[in-house]
Amino acid sequence: MPATGDGRAAAARTAVAAGAAVHGGGTTGTGAETGTPIPHPRSTAGRRPAAAPSPAVPAPGPRPGGPRSGPGGPGGPGGSGSGRPERLLVITGPVGECTLYDTLAGETGPGIELHRVPGVEQALDLLPPAPGTGRRAAHQLDFTCILLDLGTPGELPPGSDGLDGLRALLARAPYTAVVVLTDAAGTELGAAAVAAGAQDFLIRQETDGPLLARALRYAVERKRADESQRRLVEAELRGQENARLQRHLLPTPLLDGANLAFTRRYRPGRRRALLGGDFYDAVRTKDGRVHVVIGDVCGHGPDEAALGVALRIAWRTLVFAGLSGGELLTTLQHVLEHERRSDEIFATLCMVVLTPQESAEVPGTDEAELYLAGHPAPLLLAPAERPALLPSDLAGPALGLLPCDASHAAWPAHRLRLHPGWRLMLYTDGLVEGRVGAGSRRLGQDGLIDLIADHQAGGLTRGRLVDSAIAEVEELNGGALADDVAVLLLERNPVPLIMG
Repeated sequence: MPATGDGRAAAARTAVAAGAAVHGGGTTGTGAETGTPIPHPRSTAGRRPAAAPSPAVPAPGPRPGGPRSGPGGPGGPGGSGSGRPERLLVITGPVGECTLYDTLAGETGPGIELHRVPGVEQALDLLPPAPGTGRRAAHQLDFTCILLDLGTPGELPPGSDGLDGLRALLARAPYTAVVVLTDAAGTELGAAAVAAGAQDFLIRQETDGPLLARALRYAVERKRADESQRRLVEAELRGQENARLQRHLLPTPLLDGANLAFTRRYRPGRRRALLGGDFYDAVRTKDGRVHVVIGDVCGHGPDEAALGVALRIAWRTLVFAGLSGGELLTTLQHVLEHERRSDEIFATLCMVVLTPQESAEVPGTDEAELYLAGHPAPLLLAPAERPALLPSDLAGPALGLLPCDASHAAWPAHRLRLHPGWRLMLYTDGLVEGRVGAGSRRLGQDGLIDLIADHQAGGLTRGRLVDSAIAEVEELNGGALADDVAVLLLERNPVPLIMG
């Protein structure tokens, strides 16, 4: 929003809205230039005069260690926090217009504290340290707005652009609205001040008390809008960075030469997240075998997502190092034990190792080894047959639940032969734990079998089959699933690898 130069146009446009949000933009009265507040004329009417002015600051700011000033928080622009008064700091210049400041005192409401100091150095002594640079002193206060008199351009020291004081104020109080005051010959200086970070500039000879009060209200509102926009942009940038990071943490299957159709779908349960505690991967080793894993770290949140990524990377590393079966799972459990944040964290896992039978009489036949660690068994989808669960009688405990030794007996392999036309669907429990209707009944594995059978009968395959299945599960649940969902669909394919 551009500066107005004299404050009139902006004040006319925002007087109603700003007046509702900020009661009295701030004024200055006739008190001595000591940094003490200037009493409001209406608030002292009818009272007996005090015996002597008190040098103490009337309304101390937060105690050390309490809330600090910041964008949108207590002491931030346009807000005084819970029960705290709004404060205006007036910094007079060498040509201080006392009449203007005295008139300004009559334009504020009783909820405004006015402080007047003769220079920037005294103002800096009243302001708390910049965020993250130190603790505040007891006499340092948060201000809603600062009015800085830049003086006369002709009186500037040689080599100075007249904005050193403004820059010092902005560095010390980055979340406070600042309005500068200059004379008729200093319009260029005022414009430069706005370019340097001030909210507006006013010409001293054309400004009276009511106009100054309205301009200060406008400045507070503009600072609040600027801070809201800045926070919004920062949040968008953080979101984009997080999305790129999470997207690159998802695996890229390495299945060149495997002749498999490979479809994967991944939906984290956390809102606005791309990565959850579920993980998966698929790689082909030099011996021609294909290793596939899908797993689920218990819990929800970024810690579980990070642990899932660590387990997935460790699994791929161990596979390429030549480990397999129980030995691999034992080592992976040790990784989990070292990486988890508490002993209660565990992970379920399903691992399939496919060995193509090159000498088989019927092409497309594979030998498979199935390892289950507390994880739901995959579905076998065969041509013209109802989907069926693979055997889970040899399933072992989830990783991290029980200690394991070098015997590797905790996760024995279930060996089976996959006939031509086979398809395997691996999934996490988020797919089967969705509700059916408004009651407490869950879909379960039997419900998933019925659902997949219906979609198969409709002629859906690969990506369309998985997408339609997830969509119906969510529809039955009455909305998005609360848990993470990962689904893999593998199919022996006689043509080059297809991923979906």
